[in-house]
Amino acid sequence: MRILILGGTAWLGRTVATTALEAGHDVTCLARGVSGEAAEGVNLAVGDRNAPDAYAEVVAQSWDGVIDVSRQPGHVRGAVAALAGAVGRWVFVSTGNVYASQATVGADEDAPLLEPLAGDEMASMEEYGAAKVACEQAVLDGLGDRAVVARAGLIGGPGDESGRSGYWPWRFAHPAGPRGEVLVPAAELPTSLIDVRDLAAWLVRCVESDRISGVLDAIANRMPLSEHLAVAREVAGHQGPLVAAADEWLADHQVAEWMGPRSLPLWLADPERHGFAGRRGERIRAAGFRPRPLRETLADTLAWEEARSRPGPHGAGLTDAEERRLLEAHATTVSGAR
Repeated sequence: MRILILGGTAWLGRTVATTALEAGHDVTCLARGVSGEAAEGVNLAVGDRNAPDAYAEVVAQSWDGVIDVSRQPGHVRGAVAALAGAVGRWVFVSTGNVYASQATVGADEDAPLLEPLAGDEMASMEEYGAAKVACEQAVLDGLGDRAVVARAGLIGGPGDESGRSGYWPWRFAHPAGPRGEVLVPAAELPTSLIDVRDLAAWLVRCVESDRISGVLDAIANRMPLSEHLAVAREVAGHQGPLVAAADEWLADHQVAEWMGPRSLPLWLADPERHGFAGRRGERIRAAGFRPRPLRETLADTLAWEEARSRPGPHGAGLTDAEERRLLEAHATTVSGAR
């Protein structure tokens, strides 16, 4: 099949391109080429989606499928207007952030959405969910039952520069505490993690099969945080103690939630946000999605983390020094409470 990927040089897009190539497809990526190089074997069509002639190099050709990962409504509207008539299938990668509420654990694709962003370009990440809603609308309105919208949850695996999927196996493999202890959230909340390779394979399958259409929540490995940490610990071979800290204590000690510097990845203190990782995910399973076990994802991610030129926490998590100071503070808190 002839597949056009709009993007295709950053992490997810490049994984999609490589997966499609390995499946025997003819793959073209339309990209500026500034996020990275196209994978070997991919045809690169250089184009800026902000330009009036963005699709000039590909619009005269016919495509069995398009896969788009954009977050900018103007890009998606322009692509649909230019290419819908020359495309068989259209797969758009959206996000679970499109839902109006993240409070309900077990919600499905029929839950209410945010109001779509009216403009062509989001001004900040605060508009990310609304922008993706607008993108979805453009694809569904323009392609009808030829469209698939995959609302991805947290994506992880080898190559995750955000550090969210690699932090816990790394930390358990390299505990900073003097007795091998590791600081973990005490809270019990849902988690889910879809391997970037499984998501990429699913997106390619959606091009290959006309039996899949509509909107699906693309989530995998839904489980309580304690189970996720247990898998990470097993993968890393950790034998030291766990130091479980309450939400209030972590907040008081300026530990950030979910991602970024001085954070504990996957941890969310606010129950109103627990639904993001706790979506039902039945529709995609019914359509045949079979993700690899979390253990495999975390083991492969740990191997990738170990092989980085500068191994160690990055993008998310606690540095060794931060971890040690927090462990000492927690020990003092516990001792003082006796």
